[in-house]
Amino acid sequence: MEQTAQTERHEYRTTLITGATSGMGRALALDLAARGGTLLLHGRDPGRLEAVAAEARTAHPGTTVRTYLADLSDLDQVHALADRVRAAEPHLDGLVNNAVAGGGSRPLVRELTPQGHELRFAVNHLAPYALTRGLLSLLTASAPARVVNVASIGQETIDLDDVMLERDYEGLRAYCRSKLALIMATFELAHELDGTGVTVNTLHPAHLMDTPGVRAYGLTPEVATEEGVRPTVRLLLDPALAGTTGRYFDRFTDTRAHEQAYDTDARARLMELTDRLIRR
Repeated sequence: MEQTAQTERHEYRTTLITGATSGMGRALALDLAARGGTLLLHGRDPGRLEAVAAEARTAHPGTTVRTYLADLSDLDQVHALADRVRAAEPHLDGLVNNAVAGGGSRPLVRELTPQGHELRFAVNHLAPYALTRGLLSLLTASAPARVVNVASIGQETIDLDDVMLERDYEGLRAYCRSKLALIMATFELAHELDGTGVTVNTLHPAHLMDTPGVRAYGLTPEVATEEGVRPTVRLLLDPALAGTTGRYFDRFTDTRAHEQAYDTDARARLMELTDRLIRR
């Protein structure tokens, strides 16, 4: 009976993926669609979002696919997205914060969000943190549940007096700092949620995947997006990792992130600022 219940729960699990319209997000969406259950796909372009949803539905008609439109560079839309998901979905077993702003095709141009925040810090750190926090009530009510934050092996020390990189701006530098911020937030959330049944982990999925962001910055892709899907799905579904939380993985290896991620004072400063910036 217990095994049957576990099988049914796995079969009917509900997972939300951000940035599901291209790159690894699209590949991840199609992989999870093949596993059944309910798939919630996020994107910012309505045409591309409906296209990947239609592709998933056609390939796997037994899987329920719903779409959520939002521009994660706008915190108002991030909060509204969390509100819509909470209102519409009866439960949420998994959240993959995959949407990303890469180094950019004009890396010396410092772009700002509607709230005036540096774009990469906002999309890669503030948005996934705000979305996760906005969905915590649904995740904890659905426990056991898992949050997977897609980070990067590219990490650089954050200047906590200049987190928006108003000085010496460069797109890849901003990207690397924002991904370290995401890792630090992962560790903080995991500590906060310990004992709730909600785990929070982060990973570098693969090196230089063939994604629009990699190509836009002028880098040469080295591997297909499917290489990043496998370690990401493992963190989301592997029964052996059910109790694992607050960890950083380089693909399949549980390893150490940048040393600043373990500086509790730095994490506290970052999170105080982050909580203030995402406040509605």
